[in-house]
Amino acid sequence: MLASKRRKVEDLYEYEGCKVGRGTYGHVYKAISKDPNEKKEYALKQIEGTGISMSACREIALLRELEHPNVICLQGVFLSHADRKVWLLFDFAEHDLWHIIKFHRASKASKKGMTNIPAVTVKSLLYQILDGIHYLHANWVLHRDLKPANILVMGEGPERGRVKIADMGFARLFNSPLKPLADLDPVVVTFWYRAPELLLGARHYTKAIDIWAIGCIFAELLTSEPIFHCRQEDSKTSNPYHHDQLDRIFQVMGFPMEKDWEDIRKMPEFPTFQKDFRKQNYTGCSLVKYLEKHKINKDSRAFALLLKLLTMDPLKRITSDQAKNDGYFQEEPQREKDVFGSGPIPYPKREFLTDDDGDDKDKLKPMKHHGHARDKGMMMNDQSGQPPAKRPKFSSGKEGQSVNLHHQQQAQQTMHSGTGSYHPELTTISGNGSSVSLQQTQSNSSMPMTSSSIVNRHHAGAHNQHQQLQQQSQHHQRNFGSGASSNNTYRGMF
Repeated sequence: MLASKRRKVEDLYEYEGCKVGRGTYGHVYKAISKDPNEKKEYALKQIEGTGISMSACREIALLRELEHPNVICLQGVFLSHADRKVWLLFDFAEHDLWHIIKFHRASKASKKGMTNIPAVTVKSLLYQILDGIHYLHANWVLHRDLKPANILVMGEGPERGRVKIADMGFARLFNSPLKPLADLDPVVVTFWYRAPELLLGARHYTKAIDIWAIGCIFAELLTSEPIFHCRQEDSKTSNPYHHDQLDRIFQVMGFPMEKDWEDIRKMPEFPTFQKDFRKQNYTGCSLVKYLEKHKINKDSRAFALLLKLLTMDPLKRITSDQAKNDGYFQEEPQREKDVFGSGPIPYPKREFLTDDDGDDKDKLKPMKHHGHARDKGMMMNDQSGQPPAKRPKFSSGKEGQSVNLHHQQQAQQTMHSGTGSYHPELTTISGNGSSVSLQQTQSNSSMPMTSSSIVNRHHAGAHNQHQQLQQQSQHHQRNFGSGASSNNTYRGMF
């Protein structure tokens, strides 16, 4: 009886043959409703594997609470009982910063068309990114994986030219962690955009890591080149120290002096840093010299803001609120709500991909019924051309079976509190096959989240679960050790 009433994603949306992204952790499809009266386009993300991990639960729990014009909106969650697949429904974004930057990089190489992103577009993009991140930080949420591929931009429609911060797979509440964040997730942020304190093994980090990543994105918008591009592959280990990435940062920014970053000696990897690096090797290196090559004036307000965003010492790094009020946004040209301005959007649309069994490379496929060619790789780390974010595995066994107690506690606290409703009788399947009811999802009439609401929801039932944590601490230590995390399943797209 209940099964016959349950709404199925394949009954509601047309998406077959409309894949626009693919990665290790799932697939993204462009979807349209089968209701002839609804013309809106959606993005359907199918999570890789069967069932749902604690990481996905945490992402869903956060997304259903978040409500801001510059943060991606979760429209629904579906479970296919036939194959135990989980689907997330989002608004469809036609563009992302990686493809926009790629377009201008190609124009520079060919010396045709627009070689640089227009100044007003850069300013408008940056302000909306800062506005979205300020909202997350004000509500005690760290994004922890900001990069161009995760900054979406809406195409033609009522939200044309609006930035949407996406991919909340690494996002975490940081108001009152039970353990240092580095113990729960030793390695975060795609390494070209990883702050120096993370690379030096900081166990307690703050929202300043997101600000550094925004600085990297700002520099990339100004130059069409990743500022801390590192040719070395990102090693898939739990060790955050990355010699070549630090070397690249010092080549651009100069060697960090203790007078400028007093706490550098407190970094866990400082002894290794002292052994590996010498000040004399970076004589003459500075952000001024790097940007001179790209014809950016050191006296400009854009340069001054970039320097504040890329300050080595996280305690001295500018905040998102301070950045929003910087003089850069007061001078001409004035930012616009539509980052594309009043003219036509110059960037190509997304292309569809085809499944190719036995071959890891996706092939482009002509559009069937949506009318335009689309650029591949939507919201997908693995297809974006960006360096892959680290997704380390710490526990063995089947996907989702070993769950870090803190992850479970945090997810349960958030999932079983709050208001709104997902889809009626929606169920998710945990890694061990047990069912967890998700009777609530985001309602269109729900009130915007506030700092107090998300923190209060996060602490719901905390006293009883803290007692459970104490009782199970010895078992937890045997299974995971003091610094292990079981983030071994879903990460990625969006």
